[in-house]
Amino acid sequence: MSYNSHDFLEFALKRGVLQFGEFRTKAGRMSPYFFNFGLFNTGNDLTLLGSFYADAIISSGVKFDVLFGPAYKGIPIAVATAIALAKKNIDVPIVFNRKEAKGHGEKGLLVGGNLLRRVLVLDDVISAGTSITESQATIKSNGSELAGVCVALDRMERGDGNLSAIQEVEKKFDTRVTSITNLDSLIVFLSSKPEYLHQVDKLKLYKSKYRPY
Repeated sequence: MSYNSHDFLEFALKRGVLQFGEFRTKAGRMSPYFFNFGLFNTGNDLTLLGSFYADAIISSGVKFDVLFGPAYKGIPIAVATAIALAKKNIDVPIVFNRKEAKGHGEKGLLVGGNLLRRVLVLDDVISAGTSITESQATIKSNGSELAGVCVALDRMERGDGNLSAIQEVEKKFDTRVTSITNLDSLIVFLSSKPEYLHQVDKLKLYKSKYRPY
């Protein structure tokens, strides 16, 4: 588990973003854990969140020209990440979309800069790949290419077939998905905290049940 991953999980746990219980995923599975990204809702939270994404992006070595934040959770992530990257002398534009086209003012579905040649999509997590599929359609329709995807969490569970949801996205769009952390790292992280050991068994059982083949 990387230093960045450990610190992110500590941050998410402290802010109550990392939650335990019974949560139904988009795939209809009952998950024993959930990341509620809406609880990253202060200036300090977003500053830290952006730095975690920026570090993961830089470490991945992905080449890109613009950040794209799909509505709605991807929007503050893209903004925070762009600011964090700028502090590292990497100044890139951001673009985000609306759910419905605006008919007045600047009009259209996109807000921000232009979708340049290589687009890096930012999101919280990939569950069914729906958001990435929609983002790719927008990117392609604007004559750009998908440079990659960066998410906070790789759940490491099956998608629609035998591959993980992230592996399906990588195969479908011939791209690379980078994550700040993953389920394995979460299990290691919680295993060092006696008060969360009862959650570790649940996570291991969930991983075993829905692991890719």
